[in-house]
Amino acid sequence: MSTTHTTSSPVAIVTGASRGIGAAIAQRLAADGHAVVVNYAGNHAEAEKIVAAIVERGGRAIAVQANVADAGAAKLLFDTATEAFGGVDVLVNNAGVMANELPHLADTSDAAFDRMFDINVKGSFLTMREAAKRLRTGGHIINFSTSVIGLALPGYAVYAATKAAIETMTNMLAKELRGRNITVNAVAPGPTATALFLDGKTPERIEQLAKMAPLERLGQPEDIANVVALLAGPQGAWVNGQTIRANGGIV
Repeated sequence: MSTTHTTSSPVAIVTGASRGIGAAIAQRLAADGHAVVVNYAGNHAEAEKIVAAIVERGGRAIAVQANVADAGAAKLLFDTATEAFGGVDVLVNNAGVMANELPHLADTSDAAFDRMFDINVKGSFLTMREAAKRLRTGGHIINFSTSVIGLALPGYAVYAATKAAIETMTNMLAKELRGRNITVNAVAPGPTATALFLDGKTPERIEQLAKMAPLERLGQPEDIANVVALLAGPQGAWVNGQTIRANGGIV
């Protein structure tokens, strides 16, 4: 894989990029001309597959393992990106977790609460903090929220709370970066056809969720990647401090 930096090529870090929406984002940004750092927590083989797919199409990418909820690892992620490609222009905070059993608030364990806040909130905070200091002028930070905040579905209280924190930080960081020409936005997907979403759901439940949006289908990872690509490129440069719900009109 190539690690040669050219100044004309923007550099993007995508967290949680070994599968699902993150993998689609990494490949879309690479197709748009970004050199991509494919971050992953533990699945090295899947991350390397994404890198190989990007390189095969003539793009540039590296895989970097880092637990974004660890401050040292978040710094290492940016250090590695800078060493490989010369700097960082785009951060996509895609890494996130949800409690599989979707417990009501009263039934949510301390461990589930801590894990969701550790990865979804602290992880995004740590990479945002690093990006705020190190992104080049004209850069973009794209965080991930969820349309569940608007849907207010039972079973998602703590997960949605983590994402509400992300929306708040997104809006305020955009203002704090005044004068740097850096945009900060969030994308809030609705039900999207990823392995993580489909796992454990009956075909009937999947069909029910697919029909909720007026467009009567599940989102695809590429649908979300398209919105991220807009926010990471020149066409989206006037959008700042916003959360964009990419959900087919479900809410």
